[in-house]
Amino acid sequence: MPKIASLLLNVGHALDHLFLLIFATAVSAIATEFGVGRWEDMMPYTVGAFVMFGLGSIPAGRLGDLWGRRQMMLVFFFGMGLSAMAVALTQTPVQMAIALTVLGIFSAIYHPVGIPMLVQKSERPGLTIGVNGLAGNLGIAMAALSTGFLVAWQGWRVAFLVPGVVSIFCGVLFAWSAPTESRAPAKRKSTVLQLPKHLAWRTFVVMVATSTTTSLLFNITTNGNAQLLAERLDGLVSDPSRLGMLLAMIYAVASLAQLVVGRLLDWLPVKPLFFSVLFLQIVSFALASQSSGWAWYVAAIAYMVMVFAAIPFSDTMVVRYIDDAMRSRVSGTRIAISFGISSMAVYSLGPFVKASGFTHLMMAASGVAALGALIVLFLPSESQMKQSAA
Repeated sequence: MPKIASLLLNVGHALDHLFLLIFATAVSAIATEFGVGRWEDMMPYTVGAFVMFGLGSIPAGRLGDLWGRRQMMLVFFFGMGLSAMAVALTQTPVQMAIALTVLGIFSAIYHPVGIPMLVQKSERPGLTIGVNGLAGNLGIAMAALSTGFLVAWQGWRVAFLVPGVVSIFCGVLFAWSAPTESRAPAKRKSTVLQLPKHLAWRTFVVMVATSTTTSLLFNITTNGNAQLLAERLDGLVSDPSRLGMLLAMIYAVASLAQLVVGRLLDWLPVKPLFFSVLFLQIVSFALASQSSGWAWYVAAIAYMVMVFAAIPFSDTMVVRYIDDAMRSRVSGTRIAISFGISSMAVYSLGPFVKASGFTHLMMAASGVAALGALIVLFLPSESQMKQSAA
């Protein structure tokens, strides 16, 4: 993979997360312009994007394996750019919901296609996944930073237009730099030892279940942090651009966790490392639920470090135990189930906070982390998998 194409695959991950979180960052400004009383009442209009981010992963993964990953990444870059521009042109909440849903369809392409394309010949897949995760999380940070700045400067519509132009430009560069695939991944020879059926299913179920709890926490935090930050720092910071900068700092610091975890995954077994990360999630969310002001800000950095640290595990399991010929389809199925379920967190976030407040939301997040830690205990050990596959 040429360096420019690899770089663009990482940039694509950043753009994928950036686009999905522009709305959550700018929701107060959008609600004001559309005449909606509270930001919580606007949040359900974005659920279509997250539902399609999950469900769209199945056809995206299938096309990636059977048609080609290069072609699908071109569809991703151009589709994301054009649909973001369409969002910027909306005039009503219903139009916004439709345009965001279309954006979600194209956003579904990246994870089952871009990540398998990036790691298919990697000698250190854990580190590759860690760097890619860092790129995705920097996209989240950029969503907070760039959206806050652009909303203050020219309004929320420009916050969608500018990244849209960037995505189309990346698509042009990718078409020029990415080599044409000689054959679709599904037609290549198997390179991974096959696990026995019962262990393969057990691993897949654990992978999907933990991916669901991880995705729930990811959606709760990344869609709720902007408003949570404004509430917990009320009276200390009020300027939107400064709040955006503080939120971006949380994501920038937390994103480094994926580099560390990715490197550790090249050395250590998955199960104990994953359990340790989820245990620390339980603790950090519990502490955040009981704090405010700058103490909450420190706790928020801690829980986002743990949320981001949990992300590389599912992709690492796919790389270790699934042959490249079908990685996009397996990843697509996993993402469809996990994000299909976790998208409900986005739908219910506004009503939940409106009824119960952010303190109860953080307590619920701690409970979700505890469920994930319990599920990880059912993952077969590394030695058990190697003995069974030998």
